[in-house]
Amino acid sequence: MRSANPALKESTFLDLGSGTVVSRDGDTMSINGTVNKTAFLLVLTVLTAAFAWSQAVGADGQPAPGFGIYAWGGAIGGFVIAMVTIFKKTWAPVTAPLYALVEGFFLGAISALFNAYYEGIVMQAVLLTFGTLFAMLFAYRSGLVRATENFKLGVVAATGGIALVYLATIVLGFFGIQIPMIHESGIVGIGFSLFVVVIAALNLVLDFDFIESGAEQGAPKYMEWYGAFGLMVTLVWLYVEFLRLLAKLQGRD
Repeated sequence: MRSANPALKESTFLDLGSGTVVSRDGDTMSINGTVNKTAFLLVLTVLTAAFAWSQAVGADGQPAPGFGIYAWGGAIGGFVIAMVTIFKKTWAPVTAPLYALVEGFFLGAISALFNAYYEGIVMQAVLLTFGTLFAMLFAYRSGLVRATENFKLGVVAATGGIALVYLATIVLGFFGIQIPMIHESGIVGIGFSLFVVVIAALNLVLDFDFIESGAEQGAPKYMEWYGAFGLMVTLVWLYVEFLRLLAKLQGRD
């Protein structure tokens, strides 16, 4: 049940004292329930993203005065709510919808900006994101891709490496230092983005496996919201990486 997604880690469904799944009376987590809640979270994200899109970028394609509020406010707010959800899983029925709403502001703002520079890029990224989601779901359900222990270890290690690179980029950026090539539109930059997209897509397999394991082991009903939240985290990451990849490809024209 290991997952590279910090929201869906090995101990999520376990009693840390005994190492076994906590038994509870009443309804338990189901795959269909998680799917329905994921769809609901996606709708909430689209609603706030559409609003932020209309407010964050002006008619000239430049960021509007409120761009920073939607972009940075959504990013920081989403991160804070995500941390609260991870540490207070029982709050997921409330915090997961809040995360979707706040993250929508961030996605709408950056999507409008990307689209201003590269018209049509957002629709391409959306189609690629959902196409990847359904392709990986099919591969997982059909057995073409199996979440073996070695597979999980590899994806977790690669995801951790990517996180370190991004963290180093942020820290060095405060000192005016840029990591060469990987964030540019050259061959190395495009190759790096392709690698990140592949790892993000493979994380979907781990998320599917994690959610299925939770349903099979009788996790409490509120974990449907938590599972949907965890899947949303991966989808947001995948969408943003598709935007970056497509921007690099179009930047070479």
